[in-house]
Amino acid sequence: MRDAWRQVDGVLLTTTPDAALNTVLGDWVGGLRAALGERLVAVCLQGSFAVGDFDEHSDADFVVAVEGELGAVEVERLQALHGGVFERDERWAKHLEGSYFPVEVLRSCDRRGEALWYLDHGASRLIESDHCNTAVVRKVVREYGVRLWGAEPRGLVDAVPRGLLRSEMYETARGWGESVLADPDPWASRFYQGFLVLNYCRVWCDLVTGALGSKRRGAEWAKECLGVEWQGLIDRAWATRPDPAVSARMPADPDDFARTLELVRRIIDEMGRTMRHREDGP
Repeated sequence: MRDAWRQVDGVLLTTTPDAALNTVLGDWVGGLRAALGERLVAVCLQGSFAVGDFDEHSDADFVVAVEGELGAVEVERLQALHGGVFERDERWAKHLEGSYFPVEVLRSCDRRGEALWYLDHGASRLIESDHCNTAVVRKVVREYGVRLWGAEPRGLVDAVPRGLLRSEMYETARGWGESVLADPDPWASRFYQGFLVLNYCRVWCDLVTGALGSKRRGAEWAKECLGVEWQGLIDRAWATRPDPAVSARMPADPDDFARTLELVRRIIDEMGRTMRHREDGP
């Protein structure tokens, strides 16, 4: 993906296979420059576009770095910008997701968990959320971030300690899993059933291997580790990715959903064993 992007005179030029994505990103970055002026430091892609294995069903995950906290006027300009992007006919216009980081917050993991202005996948307005304010996102930006405009991503983030990265993965997976297992009904749609499977496979793979990867990589890795009895569930989870707005309103297959909850328990246990092994090791 990195070689598919280039800049000329500070203007985003793209050569991806998807012309609609190129147009949406180019116009959006132009809108950011108009809305934020000299406060805009950098715009980059992270997520699957950065680590690989993106496809037509991926989100375009972004991080925007700005000087200082955004004021009310700037936020309203961004709300108008994102609202306009969302109304476009191109499919990608509804698949942007990411956060606006003050550069001093992005720099260090010490400020993880603070609320940022965030655009959720499929949304047209920013909300305040800590969704992207994690060690994992910082690691992806630093090591794999794809620059669309401004400063190089690597120079915006300090090195992320490996132990902190692993502990965040485990604590996030365990906390999320405990909430799902305590109240599974909100997750019992076709989309979220597959979403759970693919995300738990990915985070388990990342924790064990120490390398941040994609849902595709995590799914294939988990199939090898778990054996034949889980392969069908993981393959069917991959098939839930298209048309999330539709599949989120469809009930999950009851048997697959029950197995998904078993998988969540299994992976949390496996991750816990990995963490304890590392604590006991040299």
